[in-house]
Amino acid sequence: MAAIEIHDLHKKFRVYADQGHSLKEKLLSKKRRSYEDRWVLNGISLEVEKGEAIALVGKNGCGKSTLLKLMSRILFPESGTVKLNGRVSSLIELGAGFHPDMTGRENIYTNASIFGLTHKEIDERLQEIIDFSEMEEFIDNPVRTYSSGMYMRLAFSVAIHVGADILLIDEILAVGDAAFQAKCFERLMEIKGEGTTIVIVSHSMAQLERICDRTVWIDEGKIRMEGAPNEVHPKYLEYMGQRRQLSPKKNVPQSQTAASDAQPPETPAKWTGIRLLNEQGEPIEKFATGDTVILELSYRAEPEKAEEVLIGLALYRADKALCYGTNTQREHLAPIVLKETGTIRCRFSPMNLVAGTYWFDAAMRRMDMFAYDYAAQAVRFAVYDPIDETGVTRLDHTWSFDAADS
Repeated sequence: MAAIEIHDLHKKFRVYADQGHSLKEKLLSKKRRSYEDRWVLNGISLEVEKGEAIALVGKNGCGKSTLLKLMSRILFPESGTVKLNGRVSSLIELGAGFHPDMTGRENIYTNASIFGLTHKEIDERLQEIIDFSEMEEFIDNPVRTYSSGMYMRLAFSVAIHVGADILLIDEILAVGDAAFQAKCFERLMEIKGEGTTIVIVSHSMAQLERICDRTVWIDEGKIRMEGAPNEVHPKYLEYMGQRRQLSPKKNVPQSQTAASDAQPPETPAKWTGIRLLNEQGEPIEKFATGDTVILELSYRAEPEKAEEVLIGLALYRADKALCYGTNTQREHLAPIVLKETGTIRCRFSPMNLVAGTYWFDAAMRRMDMFAYDYAAQAVRFAVYDPIDETGVTRLDHTWSFDAADS
């Protein structure tokens, strides 16, 4: 039996043009009562196995959070069914279920009882909840005096200590300091190992790839793609990148434009193609940790106008963390004299990135650092790793084990 069974789920919201707040306003203007139905989910069907961790991704407004609220029974569908087999714990909205005038300790009892724990069970787990939240000093203060990070610590601590079979999380891990986020993720990995089913909504691809077995991409209220995170995320990020490129740019002051926007329209040198190749020279979008990969950059130039250039590279992870940056000048290579057309290749052997989604930015600059061309997110790729390593890169290492003295 699956932990979560969703069949042909439809959900709409009624949006009023100008809803009156008083009886007089409603009676005097029929327009105030006009509305339109906006369908958020259009036939979602999904099964989540016991012990599986899945991610829900998609652009804002696609229906991710609505689907999570339907699972937790905060909302109810127009049609279709949602069946959950087991006790459910949810972190849908920060501090939901907390009373601002009650203390942290009192809110633990209230919140945990909503999840189905008895008073005796809460007594047994109370100190463990307080210790994990690191809120001992403030636990008897009213929660209205808490910061958003303190709210999150307490809410998360309660949710993971109720012994739930299914844990639903909506973007809440974006709150809190780095140390506590790391602690939360370690705890989530432990919970997953214990067999808890996890459904998580987040825009951090790196976080999702660490914990999730499967990603479900929702677009316009329907499932557009589902599969392994390192297969779905590159497609999703590519789609989001295309949407940004197609969106009309607003008028912004010249001083606020990006380097690539500030370059003259008739620059004497431009990138014409950037791709990633394997050792056989075949284009690739994903590879295994330790493989040899070649970044190939093709350009077109007007040699009589173009000065000597340097080439710069920046490698980013899906969460926008800079993993590596270099350029030919820093590496003490000679300035590059451009031809009418040419190709520049950079070989990474081995490419020891751990599993995740990444991209390269590529710059072609004059020696005074003026940008002839800058390709942001020029090539996206996924890395898969047969070893469950964490971090950014695999460090070359060896192990040795000496026999114990008798």
